[in-house]
Formats: sequence, structure tokens, C-alpha cells
Amino acid sequence: MSVFKTNKTSFDLSKKTYIMGILNITPDSFSDGGKYISAEKALKKALEIETLGADIIDIGAQSTRPGYTKISAQEEWDRLSPVLGEICKSVKIPVSIDTFYPEVAKKALNLGTEIINDVSGFESPEMLKLAADYSCGAIIMHSGDNIRNIKNFFNYKLREAIQNGINAENICFDPGIGFGKNREQDLWVLQNIKSIKPENNALLVGASKKRIIGYLSENEQISDRTFGTIAVDLYAQISGSNILRVHDVKETVETSKCTDKLMGKGN
Repeated sequence: MSVFKTNKTSFDLSKKTYIMGILNITPDSFSDGGKYISAEKALKKALEIETLGADIIDIGAQSTRPGYTKISAQEEWDRLSPVLGEICKSVKIPVSIDTFYPEVAKKALNLGTEIINDVSGFESPEMLKLAADYSCGAIIMHSGDNIRNIKNFFNYKLREAIQNGINAENICFDPGIGFGKNREQDLWVLQNIKSIKPENNALLVGASKKRIIGYLSENEQISDRTFGTIAVDLYAQISGSNILRVHDVKETVETSKCTDKLMGKGN
């Protein structure tokens, strides 16, 4: 199997590396908090992400940066509802909803989103049921510092998802860079993508501008981590990552195109 499917879109994983552009509708995200809170700015950014060549837009209204303040499902939806429907109608690429609340995910799916990106790893039975009922894409993330268990976690979650009626082709895994891991553990994950990657499912890597980039590049300025992020994403791509979740879409699209061609992808 070399495909990742949503209820509307099929991503041929042998053809290219796919780019997921980040759109945070939050006041406190670590990289772009507060920039796209207004509906007008959020829609403009979504259209820009598409124009720059992203294959997916991932929209989140709750920051999950280190030390984040958890908001309620209602507050999260209050941030999303003024703009999410319009974005889904305005862009031609799939929209992903970054949430761990099933009630938010359901409303987002009803507006046209195609993917649930759940940083809790689809911990909730309700979220599993939603993904099965809507046949949407499901991105299941590992969190915590038990890095030697990531492959086992992926295998367990794959069995659990299938048992709950989710098609295997609808599942993508994320090793959770920065989620409950220190910098040495993040580095280990990146260096071991080939060994932790599921045999038959897509793998997403989301390292964009995170602390591991500052650690590796010795640059603590979050706004100045573009080049470091591109280097890490390129390494992840060569190691077998199928989807890169990024802030800097244009730069990553061009880099990944070159790398895909050098790797012979799509030929």
C-alpha cells in the first residue's frame, strides 16, 4: 500500500512528498500566534498557502506549544467557526483540522474538512468513531518520551483503528517531534525515521521551527529557523517521510521537489 486517503482525496505516496501548510488561528502559538486571528487574515493566509504549492492546509485554533494553556472545545470552536467553512469552500486542496476534541472535529468535518490531525493520538473512542463514520484521513501522533516504543505504538494504534472501522489507507502516523520529548530524544527520532516508519502507512514529520531546530542550528530565534527547518525536513524526506508539516511553504515546496527528483520519485 502506497497511498494515504481521505474521504475525497487520494495521495499517491510513491509519486511525491506532500507539504502540509500550517495555519494557526491562535493568539499564542510559538511561531505565528496572533497573526491570523481575524477571519479576513485567516482566509487570506489559507489562499496564500494553497497558491504557494501546499498539498494540505492544517488549521488549528489551540496552541500545543510547550507550556500551552488548554482551552475548552467551545472556545476552540468559537475561533474556528467564523472562518473554517469559508476556507473549505475557497480552497481546492484538502483541509485538515488540528484538534483533540471530537465535538470540534465533527463540526469541522461537516463543514468540509477531510483530515483529523489529533495530537492526543486518537485517545478518545469518539474520535475513532468519527474517523470511521466519515471515512476521513486520520493523523495519529505519538507523544511522550518513550521513543523506543514508537514503532510498537504505531502498530497498536493501527490495529485499534482498524478494529474500530477505520480503513488502513486512511491512517497516517506522526512521531510527535517536540511532544513530551527533550532535544536528544527528538534527534533520535529524526535519525531513526527509517526504522520507526510503518511499512504500509504514510508518515508525517512536523519539526518546523521547533526547539530541535534551534538546538541543532544553535539559533534560538524562532523567527529565524527557516534554513534549519529545511535541512531537517530534507533529511526526514530522504529518510522516508511522506508528509512535511511546515510554516514556510514556498521554501519547503521547492526543496522537496528537488529532493523528490533527485530520489527518482514519480519517475
